[in-house]
Amino acid sequence: MSIHLIRDLDHLHKSLMTMSARVEDMIYAAVEALHKPDFGRAREVIRRDDEIDRMDVQIEEECLKMLALHQPVAIDLRRITTVLKIGGELERVADLGVSIAERACGIAQCAEIGVPDTLKEMSRQAIDMLHRSIDAYVHLDVRAARELCLQDNAIDKLNRDIIAELTAQMQRNSDLIDPSIHMFSASRQIERIADHATNISEDVIYLVQGDIVRHRNRDEFLTK
Repeated sequence: MSIHLIRDLDHLHKSLMTMSARVEDMIYAAVEALHKPDFGRAREVIRRDDEIDRMDVQIEEECLKMLALHQPVAIDLRRITTVLKIGGELERVADLGVSIAERACGIAQCAEIGVPDTLKEMSRQAIDMLHRSIDAYVHLDVRAARELCLQDNAIDKLNRDIIAELTAQMQRNSDLIDPSIHMFSASRQIERIADHATNISEDVIYLVQGDIVRHRNRDEFLTK
């Protein structure tokens, strides 16, 4: 590996770490604004999306430039393509943060409604999954990545439970229909954050082992 490629890979890694930290902060703020409706915090989340978009474009441009200049192979090629894919996943997570913040603004304008404990727990788990998926990338931890992929099933179940709870709530009290719909949408966005964390974990497996596990039965690839 040339010294120039080493330098560029190091810079690429730092760019991705900066982006991931900003996205995590953004999602945490969006969820906080949802649990404790706060127009100011929600609007700040929405404004920060432009910064994430710029970082995504910058990382993509760096990846394409490195592919053209260095023509990497094997693990170096996988690392660049993995960073390219993870950057895209993080940008989509940031978009979900914007959607959650918008739902928080909607809830704040409606009748008072408590956030279901199930939604709070799902939010905690989804944010934790996102953080741990990036940790798996940093430490090239395949085992952690494979275990994370299975955790997505638990998030899906929580989302189904929340939908059932909100549906029952709307049937009991029609005044809560509008805020419940906003909450329903926010729950779906949080569930999708876990989906993207799973995708990042699958990218880590590809980076380390060259194994494409996307669309596989998860029970099958956990032990490999």
